[in-house]
Amino acid sequence: MAHWLFQEEHELLRRSVRSWVEKEVKPRVPEWEEKGEFPRELFARAGELGFLGLTFPEEYGGSGEDYLAGAVFVEEVYRCGSAGVAAGLVASTGIAAPQIYKFGSPELKERFLPPTIRGEKIGALAVTEPNAGSDVASLQTTARREGDYYLVNGSKVFITNGVRADYVVAAVKTDPAAGKNGISLLVVEKGTPGFSVVRKLDKLGWHTSDTAELVFEDCRVPRGNLVGQENLGFYYLMQNFVWERLSMALGGVVGAQLALEEALRYAQQRVQFGRPLSKFQAIRHRLAEMAARTETARCLTYHALALFVSGQDAVTAVAMAKNYACETACYVADEALQIHGGYGYMMEYPVQRLWRDARVGTIGGGTTEIMREIIAARLVNG
Repeated sequence: MAHWLFQEEHELLRRSVRSWVEKEVKPRVPEWEEKGEFPRELFARAGELGFLGLTFPEEYGGSGEDYLAGAVFVEEVYRCGSAGVAAGLVASTGIAAPQIYKFGSPELKERFLPPTIRGEKIGALAVTEPNAGSDVASLQTTARREGDYYLVNGSKVFITNGVRADYVVAAVKTDPAAGKNGISLLVVEKGTPGFSVVRKLDKLGWHTSDTAELVFEDCRVPRGNLVGQENLGFYYLMQNFVWERLSMALGGVVGAQLALEEALRYAQQRVQFGRPLSKFQAIRHRLAEMAARTETARCLTYHALALFVSGQDAVTAVAMAKNYACETACYVADEALQIHGGYGYMMEYPVQRLWRDARVGTIGGGTTEIMREIIAARLVNG
């Protein structure tokens, strides 16, 4: 059912993305899950269809549409049933490239945005470190100026797209003594001496999304690769966190919806004691609660999206949406697995993947605890 927030052009886009996902992505998900990655060519295909440049201007190869179009893409690509595929595609143009588009020099934009929008280059945002996750101000990777270069030393972990990224937008300390006021963003390209991918991380969920640990050892990065102004990186990151968290909320709603659909399908087909599971009151009430929570998460997320696209302060609403939607995805997936009984614990049933993929939603992009702190701080401080 169409929602009032989306106009006719958004629904046309939705049908286009959904058709692509149903025909070219979803059928291959089991194969990609087994291999632990999806092909790089998928970026190029999404770029060819115009899906990676929806929110970027035409001068860089985008289509100049609004963030509602971006939200439609996020929702529909998550419907492939593999959050890892969605995370990989969304991270490049929804998390990494926006830092360059919003704050980078004209030269950086020309070098990185068009090939990223075409899907020829893959981007990653490198913030989290072994000893600095939610506390971004405490990151320890340093970048010391030496003539026309920055000498970068440190490490990053849990970096989505980090294994095969052609470039990473790395958060570094250019003034280690200044806390959050000493953070800058540097674009570090693949193949730069001193920059290496230590390993691809083995995860509980998001199997198709490559997640890396990165190391910088006397890595020389040209000063021209500085994004925006030196020491303003923390504030740049905070501005795009709103969209990143909104994207995760949208993904959470879709994950919950898919889990509900799997549970309903199974309950209608599985016969016990002479009748389908869907005829038992205990199961029917579970399904009702799952549906209600999913719809509540959708409404809260769309409310936050409406505030965001209208240019209003959406920080609190997005924190609420991200928190509730991702927690709901975990709850609904767990209930769906329980309804499947022993079969839910078998790898051949999609519900186990939905259950595994949902869990990271309450951690990545800001934990549930951080979201609650944001909400509480704004309630108390006004």
